[in-house]
Amino acid sequence: MNIQEYFGRISYNKPHKDADLQTLTAIFQHHIHSIPFENLSMHCGEPIELDLQAIYNKIVRKKRGGWCLETNYLLFWALQELGYDVCILGANSYEPAQKGYGAQMNHLLLKVVVKGEPYIVDAGFGGAYQMWQPLMLISGKDQPQVPGIFRFMEDNGTWYLEKVKRKHCIAEHSKDEFPHTPELGNIRKIHKFTLEPRHVDDFQELNAYLQVSPDNLLRKKSICSLQTTNGVLALVGWTLTEMKYNYTEDMDLVDITTLTDEEVEKTLKDKFSIELQNKLVPVNVRGLPPNLVDKI
Repeated sequence: MNIQEYFGRISYNKPHKDADLQTLTAIFQHHIHSIPFENLSMHCGEPIELDLQAIYNKIVRKKRGGWCLETNYLLFWALQELGYDVCILGANSYEPAQKGYGAQMNHLLLKVVVKGEPYIVDAGFGGAYQMWQPLMLISGKDQPQVPGIFRFMEDNGTWYLEKVKRKHCIAEHSKDEFPHTPELGNIRKIHKFTLEPRHVDDFQELNAYLQVSPDNLLRKKSICSLQTTNGVLALVGWTLTEMKYNYTEDMDLVDITTLTDEEVEKTLKDKFSIELQNKLVPVNVRGLPPNLVDKI
């Protein structure tokens, strides 16, 4: 494994002498704009190994993406290589359908301390709730970013992350593809976590479980999302969603297209720069939202 090869993968070619916030932010943004959040391996017969060398080969050399366990573990390695004070944390994602947080830890994220100040860095949430910059670990402070306003709330040692959502402007030809959903308010809960340091081995059981459990969302949907220069691109099953943030004042533009099997493969190559070795079987279980706007 080589940090320069990783830099090539994320198209980063700026100086990185100091482990400062500016460099951290730049590397993080290159990472999320180059490496998709995706679970395609489980939908084309490939096992997902929670092993650093395997993840490096997959993401850096084969130019694939990965889910939170993979992409954040790779980022953890890169930041360690650059001398950052970084540790792994575990979170429980919010489940909108259940209107509550998952009972078990199901998300890997990072805490980075820069000049004594802690930041949360998470390159693996995907979709419209992906942060674009490290978030200061401060309770109750609005932290505006391009995707929206993020905010932590702390209660008795547990930290809760939420995002203030914008309204959606639905492209005319997409209206039939975008089902009406009851108004849920403009606050979207994302996950909760504590500051207890974790080791990657703490997630091995989760990594195995997510690949075989028929009930988890990642088995029910083939997902590939990538942050763009002005929004997010997401392919779920045969549904391609393109969102442009702040298209008009306090409103995001949503454009949804339904693809054929042949178009799915071409879209992965053209828009996500992904070429799969095995044949993908797209999945999007009926009865679930067809896009990443409010679910992922």
